[in-house]
Amino acid sequence: MADIISFRKAKKSANRKAHDQQAVENRVRFGRTKIQKENDRRIEERRTALLDGAKRDNPDTE
Repeated sequence: MADIISFRKAKKSANRKAHDQQAVENRVRFGRTKIQKENDRRIEERRTALLDGAKRDNPDTE
């Protein structure tokens, strides 16, 4: 014979599991230290400066 389950409890359990999974993903995505964020910002600034410095002026477009 099959076990009797409460749909309310099953739904709450599923919601809790989904919420916990979302929390894990958020910790991975946003859980960086201030130093890591600052380092990424500096790398991006260097990359942008390098690309801007390598641009050529095209007199044909003016």
